[in-house]
Amino acid sequence: MPEASAKSHRTSAKSHRASAKSHSRGLRSLFDQPYLLLSLTSLFWAVNTVLGRFIVGHIPPVTFAFIRWGGAFLIVLPFALPHLARDWPIVRKHAVLMTVLALTGFSAYNTMAYYGLQYTTAINGLLLQSIAPLFVALWSFVLFRTRLTWRQALGICISLTGVAVIVSHGRLAVLVGIGFNRGDVWFLIALLIYAYYTAALRQRPAMHPLSFLAVGMGWGAALLIPAVVVEIVSGHTMVLDTESALSIIFVCIFPSLLGYLFLNRGIELIGANRAAPFMHLVPVFGSVLAIVWLRERFEVFHAVGYGLVFTGITVATRK
Repeated sequence: MPEASAKSHRTSAKSHRASAKSHSRGLRSLFDQPYLLLSLTSLFWAVNTVLGRFIVGHIPPVTFAFIRWGGAFLIVLPFALPHLARDWPIVRKHAVLMTVLALTGFSAYNTMAYYGLQYTTAINGLLLQSIAPLFVALWSFVLFRTRLTWRQALGICISLTGVAVIVSHGRLAVLVGIGFNRGDVWFLIALLIYAYYTAALRQRPAMHPLSFLAVGMGWGAALLIPAVVVEIVSGHTMVLDTESALSIIFVCIFPSLLGYLFLNRGIELIGANRAAPFMHLVPVFGSVLAIVWLRERFEVFHAVGYGLVFTGITVATRK
């Protein structure tokens, strides 16, 4: 009986190890799928844009950005610590570059985007994000003299046309009549700053992804502390209710931790210019959310717009 029990225990242990190896292979396989990773990032960011507009009056923009990155940092830190200890000499060596990336990709972009959503609509925010691939192409050329290939340029134009079809409901008059305000200006500046981060990721130091995320999130949150103090002193305080709590939980995990992990890996695999057109999926997912959550009707223009966006991404990302 003891021998049979020991044999059963060894069999169970082998089965557990095999299951763990299979799970590990599944995770590695996921992180080798750039198109899936970038698509999920766009989905998370579409919801984040809608939430950024939804929590106006609940959480001030700088406070929301600080809580977002501070919370994501606390979540990732226990997993990142072993890698961070090993990579710390690299972090110190590239302290200036890491500060620039933390400021542009974490602190400034999100704060300015949330501030812009105080004065504009979620639809405008989703539409403006469609311009981001052009900004990424601009920064790629300025920083590294990397030009768009004709296929990438064509793909961006096709998918951008699809975004216009979705936002305008297939009517040119609607697109022409869209009004822009100071919130849109802030959002555009935020996208220009974020495009720099996307292009500059080519210079990212050779370090573990979790180390890079932990430094970016933690330092990005720390850089916001003076602005948070000014915001609180000026009388803009947070209303802690169910909507605020659920919004904070969501943005800390999905558009922040998972979104940036997926984005950084996707750009690492296929490059900034080929990854940029996936930002056109943000308004696509935004319109799907409107159909599912707000019970809007699915129209022909949705199908045409979706088809153009996916065609453009396919054209832009093929070698």
